[in-house]
Amino acid sequence: MRIRSPSMSELHAFATAARCGSFTRAAEELCVTQAAISRAISRLEMHFGQVLLKRSAHRLTLTPAGQAFLDQIRGPLAAIEDASGTLLARSSRNCLTLSAVPTLASVWLVPRLPDFRRRHPDIEISFAPYRRDEDFTGPAPDAAILTGVAGEWPAGWACDYIIGNEVVPVAHPQRLRARRDAGLWNTPADLLSEPLLYHTSAPSNWQLWLEAAGVPQPRPALASGFDQVSILIQAVIADMGVAVLQRCLVRDELDAGRLAVPFDLPIALPRGYHLCAPVQRRDHPALSAFREWLLETAQSERLEPASGDSQQPA
Repeated sequence: MRIRSPSMSELHAFATAARCGSFTRAAEELCVTQAAISRAISRLEMHFGQVLLKRSAHRLTLTPAGQAFLDQIRGPLAAIEDASGTLLARSSRNCLTLSAVPTLASVWLVPRLPDFRRRHPDIEISFAPYRRDEDFTGPAPDAAILTGVAGEWPAGWACDYIIGNEVVPVAHPQRLRARRDAGLWNTPADLLSEPLLYHTSAPSNWQLWLEAAGVPQPRPALASGFDQVSILIQAVIADMGVAVLQRCLVRDELDAGRLAVPFDLPIALPRGYHLCAPVQRRDHPALSAFREWLLETAQSERLEPASGDSQQPA
């Protein structure tokens, strides 16, 4: 059968221009150029061999043929838009685009995602590039796991604390045993005599941890700094010194015995990882399922007993 109907883009250009009474306003509404609207309507009129819109310096007006044609296509166009919107909504219900701090994503989140897939096999998660200054102005991501302080997120965001504010000092197990055998490391202040390794974006963590551990007026002399947590962890495993790190990022090393905790105290710093999304996206079905799973997973890990050798202060 020979198809006699014009293209959808031409129909939408005509219907929108007729409603707006202007090529310019129609172009703005459809996010195209004024020239594109003009060309689309010209093709439509050539297709039917008659004028559908009269152009004037101030406004577009429908010809009788144009009015009759608009009356006939207005309903079907709306029905097609509704059907398309419904189908797109259904297809996007089970898709979640996520951005996350790379260290947390690789060390903590991704190894746990198989559990989420087992629970929600119909939901597909894709990762967008991480931006430290994420503002959700673009189409992606739907949500982001960012590091920050509770209560300091922008207005209009819905944010949940996930994990990461609990910090512990970590050392090579042999260093810990050697210090214990020598009768050292009796209190947290004894760590001040060790090479104190640190992350370059958080050099104050040692100061904050020592203060929370009860060390009076600590003045830590920091040794080597590293701009990636993964390299900092490897430096501790190589016995270059002692570091203060988020427990969630070293749990596997503690469980495997590659690192040990000399003083396992319930110390939490203000910063942590939060799941953030614009308020208007909070009811996204895939995001709701992911949020529920993420909070449950993080909560269960925070309640697990500490791993690795530890020693309480005397």
